[in-house]
Amino acid sequence: MARVKPHTGSTPVIATYTMRALSPGYTRNSAITHNEIKNQRTSAVSDQPLHPNSHFEPLNLPPNVIKALSIDNLIFGLDHDELKILLVKQTDPMHQGKWALPGGWIRYDENLRDAAYRLLEELTGVRQLFLEQLKTFGRVDRFPNERVVTIAYYALVSAENYSLVAGQATADVSWHSANHLPELVYDHAEIIEHGLKVLRHQVCHQPIGFNLLPEKFTLLQLQALYEAILNTKLDKPNFRRKIMKMNLLTPCNEKQQGVPHRAANLYRFDSEAYRHLTESGFAFEI
Repeated sequence: MARVKPHTGSTPVIATYTMRALSPGYTRNSAITHNEIKNQRTSAVSDQPLHPNSHFEPLNLPPNVIKALSIDNLIFGLDHDELKILLVKQTDPMHQGKWALPGGWIRYDENLRDAAYRLLEELTGVRQLFLEQLKTFGRVDRFPNERVVTIAYYALVSAENYSLVAGQATADVSWHSANHLPELVYDHAEIIEHGLKVLRHQVCHQPIGFNLLPEKFTLLQLQALYEAILNTKLDKPNFRRKIMKMNLLTPCNEKQQGVPHRAANLYRFDSEAYRHLTESGFAFEI
């Protein structure tokens, strides 16, 4: 699998990563999440609500965060030929038990991508993957009784390679099938819908899917990967003909071992051939 260093480059989406548990307590690196902020609302009741029809008091934010700007991370994970999405379970009374994308508030002294990495790690335990900015979502009514714009980041990883660690501000963290998602808070369903469109377009025009496969793989494994991401059944002869015509696969001159069916040929993705082809105007397309 190709390895991409975090925080570098602009094109790759796939990266390897490691996991570590979070330290207890509220430190400078602790996540400032939507849940915690809503639990910090002032107890005093005003004669006039902040907004008409509002039962909530103004956000009582820590002084080092930007009130109207947040981050949400959309992490796609391939898990045994199924596309999944990483979600965290809310703990605040308003949305207790509901699921959300891992995210929270941005500090004044950190860059946007740094905030995305910090929040993702502290809420889920996931770190050292490459996050790419997806889109800014700013519908007026997207956040209850407050004007909050969120910047979404996304990544595509292999979900089956690691375990998750739920942060102190989350009740649970787990992968959910992209085709069977639970009820989500705010406009997170809209963010996921847009992210799926971007991801599916990207895998059809860039060979990012190969990074989720073993170094040596079969054509059937490659097709199963694309079918999972695109959520569609591909014609086997047409898919293989199109892939082989690109001249991006190098035969390993080996076959599968220890399989109950007829052993298939193994291939490698030739990244050097892809680089030379793109320099000459080649367009990858599935």
